[in-house]
Amino acid sequence: MAEFGIKEILDTIPHRYPFLMLDKVLELRKGEYVKAVKNVTMNEPFFQGHYPGNPIMPGVMIVEAIAQAATFMALRSLPNADKLVPLFAGIEKARFKAPVGPGDTIIFEVTVIKKRSAIWWAEGTATVDGKLVCKAGIQAAFGKAG
Repeated sequence: MAEFGIKEILDTIPHRYPFLMLDKVLELRKGEYVKAVKNVTMNEPFFQGHYPGNPIMPGVMIVEAIAQAATFMALRSLPNADKLVPLFAGIEKARFKAPVGPGDTIIFEVTVIKKRSAIWWAEGTATVDGKLVCKAGIQAAFGKAG
């Protein structure tokens, strides 16, 4: 069970600063499961406006991070991944249980539910200190790049 650092993440998914939401991948089971980490800092650009004096990570960014973890897992699993572009195809039953702020470390766990051709369905959770802060179902499509 290998860990993947920021270099491998950047080599795998197309996201870049300020939109890259992963710092490390702790566990990967190709085509099945991924566990990843985001260290939330006050330097995140969204904290400038969400909210001044009471910084809270936007829920949509947490769901985006779940999707990025799923994308990492899928692109590490699919043949010819370098010729594919990941696309967000859907979000289902997203629920937010607690706020996330500077200094928190978020653990994302994503499990594939089903796959059909170029569309994958997965369920993901985000936890901080062992407490659930978000859960969501996501759909991803993988199209041909270019």
